[in-house]
Amino acid sequence: MSDSLRTNVTFKSTAFNTSQVKDYFINDCCFGDDVARWLMRELRAGGIRTDEEPGQEDFGWYFTFYTDDASHDFVLAYRPGDIDEEGDWIGRLERRAGLFASLLGARNRGIQPAAAQAIHNVLLSSLDIKDVRWHFEHDFSTGREELGAQEP
Repeated sequence: MSDSLRTNVTFKSTAFNTSQVKDYFINDCCFGDDVARWLMRELRAGGIRTDEEPGQEDFGWYFTFYTDDASHDFVLAYRPGDIDEEGDWIGRLERRAGLFASLLGARNRGIQPAAAQAIHNVLLSSLDIKDVRWHFEHDFSTGREELGAQEP
């Protein structure tokens, strides 16, 4: 993965479900299906091809979309805040890859800047989204979120 492209994003929004557990959730914390569907709908409105429906992980949701003839996955989860702090949404941009290729790190290589920009543009288009911050994978995974930026 290019060190110049931030592939993790955090943002805040109260427009999406973060409290009502649905009967189809794998786990009680699997919020984000409505966020994924909204992102997919907005990407399609901008001419970007997406999956028909998001898929579910044990912690959240994901969907595939296509830019520059490359397939990317956007993985999404809700991170609750502390008692007196609002939670936020966490997204991670990956390249679409099969199981064997994923084991060899293919999900982290070849991520197109156009994919990050597409997600970024949708997030910025909504008045319900605030505090959008993009992070390098290494910084995010080591808890250095203060190094995030407003652009991918």
